[in-house]
Amino acid sequence: MNVPNSNLKRIVIVGGGFGGLQLAKNLPAGKYQVVMIDRQNYHCFQPLLYQVATAGLEAGNIAFPLRKIFQTKEGFYFRMTEVKEVDAEQKKVMTTIGDLSYDILVLATGSATNFFGNKSLEQHSMSMKTIVEALNIRSLLLQNFEKALLTDDLKERQSLMNVVIVGGGPTGVELAGAVSELKKHILPRDYPDLDFRWMDVKLLEAGDRVLSGMADVSSQKAEKYLKKLGVQVMTKTMVKDFDGKSITTESSTIPAQTLIWAAGVHCEPPKGFAPSAIAKGNRLAVDEFNRVKGYDHVYAIGDAAQMSNEKYPQGHPMVAQPAIQQGRTLAKNLLRELKGKEWRPFKYIDLGTMATIGRTKAVSELPGWKSQGAIAWLIWIFVHLMALVGFRNRLVVFITWTYNFINYNRDIRLIIRPFRSFEERKVAFAKAKEVAAE
Repeated sequence: MNVPNSNLKRIVIVGGGFGGLQLAKNLPAGKYQVVMIDRQNYHCFQPLLYQVATAGLEAGNIAFPLRKIFQTKEGFYFRMTEVKEVDAEQKKVMTTIGDLSYDILVLATGSATNFFGNKSLEQHSMSMKTIVEALNIRSLLLQNFEKALLTDDLKERQSLMNVVIVGGGPTGVELAGAVSELKKHILPRDYPDLDFRWMDVKLLEAGDRVLSGMADVSSQKAEKYLKKLGVQVMTKTMVKDFDGKSITTESSTIPAQTLIWAAGVHCEPPKGFAPSAIAKGNRLAVDEFNRVKGYDHVYAIGDAAQMSNEKYPQGHPMVAQPAIQQGRTLAKNLLRELKGKEWRPFKYIDLGTMATIGRTKAVSELPGWKSQGAIAWLIWIFVHLMALVGFRNRLVVFITWTYNFINYNRDIRLIIRPFRSFEERKVAFAKAKEVAAE
């Protein structure tokens, strides 16, 4: 990897998400050699991926180069690669570009979409955990409307126009609201020869209500907002199959060629850990200091860590705040170790939950205060703007949101890189094999 040797202890941080970013930023400069590893060279603000997917923001507005964040930090190195395995005995990580030794290893690898073993859903549905996936959704939505213009088959046209989102958490709710606003304000102007009364936006949730992690009043208000926007909310509905043309639930079949899966996540830790260290959801079991159980000098933070206690028996929520707070706490504890002081256990401070459904429609639950409507929407805007990395990103996003709000518009309706479905990729692969054989 060509990382120089140093007389300082080497901390290897795997992942440049919320947790890894906060850990690296809060480690004292010149006290450790810090090496960050990530498969991308940027930090992505995942809560706004749905706006990239629905043509509200450019991908570059919610991403920031990791090297730029740390370009003035002494003793910091970044390598773009992927960790395949951890050898705790030899204290090294094996990556796609070589091995790297460590004194302290911190896994902040985040989470991946969980299809619960359903291969047809994994092959044919769209997930939204990365910028690439968000851009794929944007391309697919627009490509399907281009195809809808070309067919005289009304059933095929409706199938192309329909959008189904699975998962009634904040991501699913926000995405459903954004797609509904596209249907109401944007797409009819782009495609005046399509009858948008045929287009359905459906939100499917296996539980008995949307936003189950929030209070009943917030859940009810969010569902009311969604229905007002024209979203068909279907609770107690579990998806069984999707073949790329129609969605099969326990009770019906829905014609739709766009299914966006926002129904669950799980972790994918590197190989090398004993089964006893792997908790539910493939998370790494950690103690109150984020130390992986059974391993010295190996830590996990954020989604990758399951820290069970009386209040959170299944671990902390897999959202940004636990990762941010664990990253900061671990940095403080490492500094305390340098000073010969005892470590302090991690204590999660719940700063609240919020979700936006559309223009002036949102629900917010802050400590001691619940709000809905325009006030919650303004709170959501402020919190997300301040959480973005980089002044330029904050400024551009604020200007874009203001422009879109005033003009009822989203100008980034671009098919930069056409999306190819699973079946199209299979055909292309078969043709490539035939050409190679000739």
